[in-house]
Formats: sequence, structure tokens, C-alpha cells
Amino acid sequence: LDLIATLRKASDGKPVGFKLCVGDREEFREICVKMVETGIKPDFITVDGAEGGTGAAPIDFSNYVGMAMEEGLVCVVDLLTGYDLKKDIKVFVASKIITAFDIFRALCLGADLCNSARGMMLALGCIQALKCNTNECPTGVTTSDPDLRRGLVVEEKWVRVKNYHASVIDEFLGLLAAAGVRDLTELNRRKIYKRTSSRKIEGFDELYPEVEPGAYLKNLSASRI
Repeated sequence: LDLIATLRKASDGKPVGFKLCVGDREEFREICVKMVETGIKPDFITVDGAEGGTGAAPIDFSNYVGMAMEEGLVCVVDLLTGYDLKKDIKVFVASKIITAFDIFRALCLGADLCNSARGMMLALGCIQALKCNTNECPTGVTTSDPDLRRGLVVEEKWVRVKNYHASVIDEFLGLLAAAGVRDLTELNRRKIYKRTSSRKIEGFDELYPEVEPGAYLKNLSASRI
């Protein structure tokens, strides 16, 4: 938080935030408590789910470390809400955001914005060769090698990225219409249902009950919630 305060002074008004993949709910709770006590808050927090990754990551890290996007996003949104911080902090999410429904689901869970890297890279020509950190990307997407970069023909590929982006947004608007949503503020956890067993379907609002703003402020010293 001290670093955020320092960066804010030097940023000339630019938003300052941080990105994390939640590993321990209690650790993020402690961060929230410190935000309340110091008054230092980031402008945004980007939540990365365990599904996200890069070809440069160790396989065990990309497969097993951190909370999945759904649980991690809910954890951050609910703790920020419980400590009455959500109104001042935007929550972004990044974790295999590829389809229109991925965006719809994330916004229903409380995200304010979705980042998409994988989808854009696949549209650009990424073949997931897992050589991101070797400078030997065969498609030229993640390399500075001039010979390999010739494989990335910008004049052709930008159209694919544009079409992909436009298609996803168009489908997202279709989902909003199908759900009877006129404004993004109407998206909430009651809009999505999930099969949790062969005989049971539950709403996200049942799986992840929403927290009242300020509900956790009554006892800042509590070791756990």
C-alpha cells in the first residue's frame, strides 16, 4: 500500500492498482483491513484466476496454484464490499476470458471490466507452442527474432483480431438482450444458474451469497470472517 501511495504521487493522475491471483483468502482480508486503517486504496485490482497462464510458466504453477477465476473473483469482490471498499475500487478480471459468456459470467459475479489476452492472441495466430519465454515463438507473436517475426503479417492479422473482438461484443449484447438486461448495473448473481449435481441446479446468488456493504467493519480485529 505504501508503494501504491508513492506511485500515485508520481503518476500524474493515472490510475494505480495491482494484479493478483488469490491463494489465501485470509491474506487478502488483511490487505482490506490495512486499506481501511490507512485510507490508502488502489484505483483498481485485477484478479487473475488459476486458469490463466502463459507458456513461460512452470506446469505445476499453471495447473495447480491459486484460486480459479470464479472463486477468486467472488473472494475479492465480497471482501471489498464487506469492508465498504468496493465503491472506491474497480475490480478487473483476467482468466481465459474468451467468449461472450465468459464476460457475462464475470460481470454477474461482480467484475467491472474483463481483460482478454488469450482470445486476442489466438485470433492473432498463437498456436500455444509454449515457447513464449524462449524467443522462439514459431508464429512470431511472442518473439523479437526478426526472422520469426516475419510470420506475423500485421496487414492480415489485425483484421482477424478486429473481427474476433467485434463478434464477441455482438454476442455479449445478444446475451444481455436474452437476459432482459438494459444496463450493465442490472447484472448480478441471480442471472446465472449452475448444475451442482445430477439433481440440483443452484443460482450463483445461492452458491455465492452477496455481502452487505460494510458488513465486516464491525470487527476489524477479527482473525477470520
